[in-house]
Amino acid sequence: MVIVAYENAQILDVACPSGALDVANRYGAAPPYTIELSTPDGRTAGTSAGIGLGPGRRLAAVTGRLDTLVVVGGLGAETAAQDRQLLAQVRRLAGRSRRVASVCTGAYVLAAAGLLDHRRVTTHWGHGSRLAERHPAVAVDPAPLFIRDGNVYTSAGVTSALDLTLSLIEDDHGPTLARAVARELVTYLHRTADQAQISMFLAAPPPGERLVRDLTGYIAGHLADDLSPRALAERAGISTRHLTRLFTAHLGTTPARAVRAARAEAAAHLLRSSGLPVAAVARRCGLGSAETLRTTLLRHYGVAGDALRRMPDMPRARVPAQRQTPRHGRHNDT
Repeated sequence: MVIVAYENAQILDVACPSGALDVANRYGAAPPYTIELSTPDGRTAGTSAGIGLGPGRRLAAVTGRLDTLVVVGGLGAETAAQDRQLLAQVRRLAGRSRRVASVCTGAYVLAAAGLLDHRRVTTHWGHGSRLAERHPAVAVDPAPLFIRDGNVYTSAGVTSALDLTLSLIEDDHGPTLARAVARELVTYLHRTADQAQISMFLAAPPPGERLVRDLTGYIAGHLADDLSPRALAERAGISTRHLTRLFTAHLGTTPARAVRAARAEAAAHLLRSSGLPVAAVARRCGLGSAETLRTTLLRHYGVAGDALRRMPDMPRARVPAQRQTPRHGRHNDT
């Protein structure tokens, strides 16, 4: 497993895959993973965190067949994507690899090397549009945590590299080892590939509107409480009419819809990640009864209960948590 780093790489893009593979080895991966860091010149590569990576083996010195080539992202990714020698080495090594992967903005390097043409790929949500503009032949989908297209894997920002690596471990050695690694790392096993990069819980409003930000955080942490518009307005010390205006302006949805979306998402993930009875999930997520949970999930995901638990991947929401904010700042108060 060769991990390619360069100046100003993101240290977590290296740590997540290498750390997970190391744990897999300690839990008996057979054959074990051999993890190697490689840099363009074989010297230490500085990271944006100020910690050096390496020294690694010079890319040109890497020979023979490889299992997996991983190109990391970071603040230096766009500069690395303009380095012709680096791109030539990445193309050469990709041709010797069973599979090729990028973490976060490492997709810039793979795309510049011509390895993503006519493939569906992802990257950090903040870079999807730019990647698509620079490489029209690449089908960029900035929503999923990671995507596999043939033998090429691309992942979203930073810690999604852990989700991708757990998936690779499961492919190589089965779910039992992948679960053991996830338990050791105290993480999920594993967030599904098409789970959205930004959930209702992370889709924060603009930093300037602290009241809306505080309320969305409160909603996520108190799903079983009274989250009616009146209760939320009282908590914020404003009228329900003003609350609706704020949510519509900064989240593109009403308070009631935001609460329903948060409860539906939480219930869906709790059903998939735990063995709790449906009624217990409904109570914990503020949906009251198993029947309410069922209808809520059917409305949002088109599937509910045990059927949702059996699905290999998390279904996409049919009803988006957010709508585009109306133009010209004119909003409906209802």
